[in-house]
Amino acid sequence: MYKWFLAWRYLHTRLIAFFGVAAVTLCVAMVLVVLSVMGGFLDTIRARSRGLHSEIVLEGGTLQGFPYYAEFAAYVQGRLPDVVRLTTPVVYTYGIFRVPATTYTKPCRVLGVRLDDYVQVNDFAKGLHYNKYYPDTTHLGPQAMPVAGFTPDGVLKLPPDLEAANLKWRESEVDPEELAEFDAEPFQIAHYPYVTPAKDGVRVYSADFGGPAYVGLAHDGVIVGYDLLFQRPKEGGFPRYLARGTDVALTLMPLSPMGNPTGEPPVRLPLRYVDDSRTGIFEIDEFCVYVDFDMVQHKLAMDPQPMADGALTKARANQLLIGLHEGVELNAARDRIAELWTTFLGIREAELSEADRHALALAEVLTWEDLQRAFIAAVEKEKVLVTILFSLISLVAIVLVGCIFYMIVEKKTRDIGILKALGASSSGVGSMFIAYAGAVGVTGSIFGIAVGCLFVWNVNDIQDWLASLNPQLRVWSPDVYSFDRIPEVVKQADAIWVAGIAIISSMVGSLIPAFLAGRVWPVEVLRYE
Repeated sequence: MYKWFLAWRYLHTRLIAFFGVAAVTLCVAMVLVVLSVMGGFLDTIRARSRGLHSEIVLEGGTLQGFPYYAEFAAYVQGRLPDVVRLTTPVVYTYGIFRVPATTYTKPCRVLGVRLDDYVQVNDFAKGLHYNKYYPDTTHLGPQAMPVAGFTPDGVLKLPPDLEAANLKWRESEVDPEELAEFDAEPFQIAHYPYVTPAKDGVRVYSADFGGPAYVGLAHDGVIVGYDLLFQRPKEGGFPRYLARGTDVALTLMPLSPMGNPTGEPPVRLPLRYVDDSRTGIFEIDEFCVYVDFDMVQHKLAMDPQPMADGALTKARANQLLIGLHEGVELNAARDRIAELWTTFLGIREAELSEADRHALALAEVLTWEDLQRAFIAAVEKEKVLVTILFSLISLVAIVLVGCIFYMIVEKKTRDIGILKALGASSSGVGSMFIAYAGAVGVTGSIFGIAVGCLFVWNVNDIQDWLASLNPQLRVWSPDVYSFDRIPEVVKQADAIWVAGIAIISSMVGSLIPAFLAGRVWPVEVLRYE
């Protein structure tokens, strides 16, 4: 009993012990911050990667795409109805994005998708901005520009279908604070036909002095990555400068089945900006636009094309996304689908042209993890390396605790002698100092976890504050680290094992001083004290 009593008494009466507590606190906080940020970065990569793809992807690997995607989709759904839930093709290419009313021009990656199916195999719908406040109004088909106008009773409103969609959103389970923010300013006006509003807006529409209406020619819709079209201010937020429905344009270059330019002039597509997307991955949001699959497939000459003998080529796609039923094991499903793909190619072998064989030979069945494996593995190794590095730095706490306890033992020889004279054993005295070190470790771990959690939970605010003092102090750049915010999640398991190692390390650091304390004899104390 005396061991714990004296350990507690020394802890809160000996000022020197708090240097050990401070060392443990800083080391625990440092390692916990590193684990939380790097671990959060890795978890975010996994979550966002899964959200961008279906569970299984038949990847073509080339810009010209591969044929027989529709036939294989029907084949695999017919053979594996208990595994495959849904399939949808994707066309991707590169182009030039323009806003004709301005000089704004940027390169982009163009994805042709069937939106209704595409949002069912991944989390793309969660990042659509206008579709959140006006559900089911974002589509990629032909459409005119929505314009706000005055109703007969003098109220500025959007066209009836948008107002009805917004009512549907309001009647759903909406956060009261978000609803209050919306009610304060439902939308902002960019005076038609200008594309720049008087101020940055959250939901921007054009308006005129007539009634609510749709104006202009019907153009196919396009969803634009937020960072391709807009620029985030350093103080935060996601302002928008273009009205919903603004005329934009894409310029594309068609390729032949062999991957050569077709010789046709570049294809210019007049489109209408219907929504913007925020996946949370900077490279995606800065570079990608989404258009209708059938439209862009036709414009790129990837639909059936007449050949010299009068026959038609097979339609081509770049990917076939395959969604699985819930509970299906991912790798097992991949192996079964890959086996079916090989069987399917064998069935079609006799009818394949040389160009088809070349394209199909490059197609591969992958999971979403396979697509991102190289990047995820690199981040995992980086996390381990950084954790080891900071853990080695934290070894200084062991040395510091050892030095502090050596000094305490030197100062407490009289107390040790009295304890020995009263019958305390050498092991009892030594274990008292080990318990003392354990108390230092526990106290430091508690403070360290508190400091680490507070730092991680407020790390983005801290960075914004530092950047407000000096922009050079902004350490997290979204164009380098992919995500627009630093991860702010502390895992309970990380906090527990970091604290456990810190406590054990403190006790290890006290072993030598504890051993020396146990070897002190009362007669030696009486001789010198």
